[in-house]
Amino acid sequence: MIDANYDAAVIGAGPAGLAAALASDSAGAKTLLVEREASLGGILKQCIHDGFGLVRFGEKLSGPEYAHRFINKIRSSGVAVSALTYVTKIKNLHTGFELTLVNRDGVFKTTCKSLVLACGCRERTSRQTGIHGRHSAGVFTAGTAQYYTNILGKMPAKRCVILGSGDIGLIMARRLTLEGADVAGVYEAKPSVSGLMRNVYQCLEDYNIPLHTSRTVTRIFGEGRLNAVEISSVDENMAPIPGTEKIIECDALILSVGLIPENELAESIGIPLDNRTKGPVADQDCMTMIHGAFCCGNALHVSDLVDYVSESGETAGRAAARWADSGCVRGSQDQDNYAQIKADNSLMYVVPQIINLERIYNPGTDVKIVFYFRSKDEMGKTLLTVTLDGKEIFKRIYPRLRPPEMERLELDFKNLNIKGSSIVEFSLSSTEAV
Repeated sequence: MIDANYDAAVIGAGPAGLAAALASDSAGAKTLLVEREASLGGILKQCIHDGFGLVRFGEKLSGPEYAHRFINKIRSSGVAVSALTYVTKIKNLHTGFELTLVNRDGVFKTTCKSLVLACGCRERTSRQTGIHGRHSAGVFTAGTAQYYTNILGKMPAKRCVILGSGDIGLIMARRLTLEGADVAGVYEAKPSVSGLMRNVYQCLEDYNIPLHTSRTVTRIFGEGRLNAVEISSVDENMAPIPGTEKIIECDALILSVGLIPENELAESIGIPLDNRTKGPVADQDCMTMIHGAFCCGNALHVSDLVDYVSESGETAGRAAARWADSGCVRGSQDQDNYAQIKADNSLMYVVPQIINLERIYNPGTDVKIVFYFRSKDEMGKTLLTVTLDGKEIFKRIYPRLRPPEMERLELDFKNLNIKGSSIVEFSLSSTEAV
């Protein structure tokens, strides 16, 4: 039964939402966890491969094993869980938020002082990649193909082409091969692979699955069911090159062409988004530009490791509980209380995008801030430089940086003269010639 009032409400029970709900509950907040599916765990439920938990637990776990370490704690906690429940509307109140919830028992309204959006991310579809052709059966996102194979026990393909070298696509190349499918190849429009190198080795090279870069699918064929795709080489701008077309017969096209944070609920209450991450602009506590509204995990920015998703969930959950306990009245953010984080053109993005100075100068507050960043291009030996108002405050050399591999950096802002007008800038430069 859903109560009328909560200190904190967490939307989404994937790895970020589970961690946020547990952190909020541990901090003493009356916490509601809302999940639209029947069971908790999010995408982890269908990720039966290992490799999860290396950072957090120091061992290889499957997705369900990783999720259940958190689910078991939820069951013994004070968190109120409402599964098979959808949030259809969020209303801003002066002292919090009103949620309209729908489940099998009907329509309900509940209020919360703070809100954590842990809605995860979604896959790009064929209509977002510019592929020509009919709406033939046999075009799957990699996540959908994974669901068919691992949850439903159904084979989505006998012979398939995989477009995009994201991690889920690489993993599904191996998974479908193990189940007896013929994977004709993985095709990537970029000149380099988009997934983790460990997955290239373990999923493609170990199974002799060919990888073709600077190539993309330009057309699909088939009446009713896909029966072939057209592959074309692309130039440096990833535009198809005329005369390079090649037809490959197959009964399925599996897309692994990128992930986008689920931000519809954030936008519905006016939370500003970052054009680079496609998720909300947030501070070091994962609080967005709307007071009391927090965002974490892949809804904030797409991470490559679940351990970092859980870490941001814990950060958001603790901060949401603290906000609920503070009795703060909501309003728009005062720009004078925030320093700006900037990433130059050498970086894809840096998160957080702002620093809440009230948290920095609050007595007893940890002034260490965790940053996540990605390079824009593949780089060899690289120098990261961080400046505060033009003055260097940190530098580090990385032996190699790749856009698919997110970096985590912890900086201590103790004794730094950081102000509301301050700008903290991140930049990368090659040191190969040094």
